[in-house]
Amino acid sequence: MISTDHTGLPFSLDRVPERIVCLVPSITELLHDLGLADKVVGRTKFCIFPNDGFPNAKIIGGTKNIHLDKILALNPDLVIANKEENVKEQVMSLRSDTNVFTTIVKNTAEALKMIGDIGSITGQIQEAENMVSQFRSRFASFNRTSQYKMVYLIWRKPYMTIGGDTFISSFMEDFGFINCYREENRYPEIDLDHIKDLKPDIILLSSEPFPFSENHLKEISEQTGITTSLIDGSICSWYGSRMLKAQDFFETFVQQIEAE
Repeated sequence: MISTDHTGLPFSLDRVPERIVCLVPSITELLHDLGLADKVVGRTKFCIFPNDGFPNAKIIGGTKNIHLDKILALNPDLVIANKEENVKEQVMSLRSDTNVFTTIVKNTAEALKMIGDIGSITGQIQEAENMVSQFRSRFASFNRTSQYKMVYLIWRKPYMTIGGDTFISSFMEDFGFINCYREENRYPEIDLDHIKDLKPDIILLSSEPFPFSENHLKEISEQTGITTSLIDGSICSWYGSRMLKAQDFFETFVQQIEAE
């Protein structure tokens, strides 16, 4: 029985929710893959996977600028939020009118717990347990023969990377990458000269939140002399059912690195 959300605030539902609003793109996809697509009545404009997967869902804004009036008009019996992705004041405002479950995910273990908790509060316990077991099985069979020192860029002007207390850092280290900024917290601002001093094996340019392109790849590679590659940010940062795609993705990605 779940009596608090991940922030420690009280949480209770007297029945399985039938009208869910999700403010977290990766968890919206998770709800679909748990068999709850028809119960999702509201989502953000960034909740894009799977395409056309939510026939009953209205767009209620972005993750940082949700429209409270639109959410309440949907009469949800559950709103799912995330401490990092959503604005605290907006989430707290919703708590006075409906049930809100706020998640915290900073590493792989917390992501798997989140999947279980979402399954529990939505009545999809077995489906969630199967998903977690499937991930553990795939992860256990991943062949981590090589390790690569990486710098993972998420923003430009200024360049920003990931600290060791982020989900991306934890998840990618599970797959054999060593975060050169693992001793930093959150999302530090850096410059290319500092990256060169760290001598990483590879610089990774995420597709989100900043949409790095081939032109940026060429620019950074030429300025640093370090192998640079574009990478699908959703695979690296979307905790939830998308984690199941990570093994195949990283096996292929590492092969590409080694072939260059």
